[in-house]
Amino acid sequence: MSKKNVVAFRQVPGIDLEYRPRSYFWALDTHVLLPSGISGAARRELFRARIEAGVTVDDGLDAAVLDEAMRAAWGRIHPRNMGGEYLPPLRKGEMEIARISLESTTADQISVRARRVREQVRFRIVDEYNDLPYVCHPASSESPLSLRELIVLMESASEGGSIILPILAMNSRDSRSDELATFVTVSSDFYADLGRYYRVLRFP
Repeated sequence: MSKKNVVAFRQVPGIDLEYRPRSYFWALDTHVLLPSGISGAARRELFRARIEAGVTVDDGLDAAVLDEAMRAAWGRIHPRNMGGEYLPPLRKGEMEIARISLESTTADQISVRARRVREQVRFRIVDEYNDLPYVCHPASSESPLSLRELIVLMESASEGGSIILPILAMNSRDSRSDELATFVTVSSDFYADLGRYYRVLRFP
């Protein structure tokens, strides 16, 4: 393992870093829509809230991506509604396994994805601007990653290492430490403790 892939871990009580999902693709195989299948961050949260409340989901709210007209209408309600709506669409056989959400004006999003290719799982990271090169370590695997391995991937995918810390650095000027601690939210439909792990760390 190269130096770039060495990530220092802080042990968080109650979080099993060796946890590994049995599959990323069970929802695809059983035609179940997960919130992570919805590109827009605001729409997926509304979808999640309605499902948990047992309320009917409005037509179009659960669309994987919006067409141009619907996206423009959604954005006119509030700029934050655009968060995630400009992410590249999921490829065939691909699932989002983690999402990094930013408390920026337009709620920018970064998506960590896994795609089934024959007997391999291939990983990629995309954002809404396509201006930062992300390199996944590992690029592929024969099985889903452990939580530890996913964190390694996220903390070594940009040229500077972490895909999260450079964002904090760019937004740190004139910001209080408590604001920075909540500027980034990490979530996953496959790793229940991923978000809690990063919340406990309280980003530097």
